[in-house]
Formats: sequence, C-alpha cells, structure tokens
Amino acid sequence: MATNYVLIDFENVQPSNLEVLKQHTFKVVVFVGANQAKVPFELAAAMQALGDSAQYIKIAGTGKNALDFHIAYYIGELVAKDSSAYFHIISRDSGFDTLIKHLKTRGIKVQRESDLAEIPIVRMSTATSTEDMVSAIVKNLIGRGQSRPRKVKTLSNTINSLFTEKLSEQQLTSIVKDLECRKYIKVSNGNVSYQLPQQS
Repeated sequence: MATNYVLIDFENVQPSNLEVLKQHTFKVVVFVGANQAKVPFELAAAMQALGDSAQYIKIAGTGKNALDFHIAYYIGELVAKDSSAYFHIISRDSGFDTLIKHLKTRGIKVQRESDLAEIPIVRMSTATSTEDMVSAIVKNLIGRGQSRPRKVKTLSNTINSLFTEKLSEQQLTSIVKDLECRKYIKVSNGNVSYQLPQQS
C-alpha cells in the first residue's frame, strides 16, 4: 500500500484534530515557521503518539513563502525516495495549487486540503452516507491527476485501498456503478475514462 505523507503548513493551519490520522498509516511532517516559538501541548501530544511516523521541521529563514518553499523541497526529496507515495499538503494557501498542478503532470499524487479531515482516506473512514463516500472517492481520483486507474479492476482495488475495512466485490461493483451513473466515469470493455470536476 502506498505511503500517505501529510505535510502541515503550521504558519497557515494549526490542526487540533491530529488524532484522526491514528487509525491510518500516515507519515506526518509539521513545518514550523522561524518566528513560531511555541507548539500547543495538544499538537505535541498527538505528534508524540504517532511515534516515528511524525516529525517537526523548523525552518531557519523568514520571508514571503519561505515555509512554502521548504514544503516544496521536501516533497521533491520524498518523491525521489518513494515515487508511489501520496502527498497531502495541509494549508489554506492556494499558492501551492500551481505547483500541485505541475506535479500531477509528472505523475505525482499530491493535493492540498485545508483540514486533516478532508484527506480522502480519513473522509472514507468517517463517511456516514453514500454521498460522503462518493465525494471522498472523487476527491481522491482528482488528486491522482494523470495516474488514475484505467481499468475497472484497478479502479476497484484503488477504492478498496481507501477503506480501513475491505469491501466485498458486490460493494465495489455498486460503487463503480454509482460513479458511472453520476457520470464521473465511463466504462467501456473494462476500460475507464474520467469526467471529473476541476479541483477547487
């Protein structure tokens, strides 16, 4: 299963819900600005609970977008080590979106969320309706850019990997049919093409 990296822009977002990541396999990196002298106890305790899967990076310099450039650099470094990984930038800063668009053209699976609860695999585990589930799957597929599954079987496996509890063949078939009915995908001879909304 691909590793999910969560890169938190702590100057922009100070998450209070890090515990939502505990039931999944994430590697979390919190980027702390040079002028940020304190980290809230709740965040420190949640990071400690993640053990070796969590780390802080305090940047040395200040200036416009200094922290953003650090995140961009570390994504590059991580991609070089693990090209199949999935990257989640947690920030409300839309300045990342141009970089994300470029990375997707290179086959890198990356997206930006403004809250940890928006990460598709997290949304899956908290989905209480078909609508929530489909919305999370669609967001995940959008985030995959050009590396979306091209076969029904691969799409089913991709969807299954988003859930903590594995789905039955019947459930997977039903979800694929639902995506087709909503015109997010078109299936022809086992091949899948996409008509997904633009990422907001």
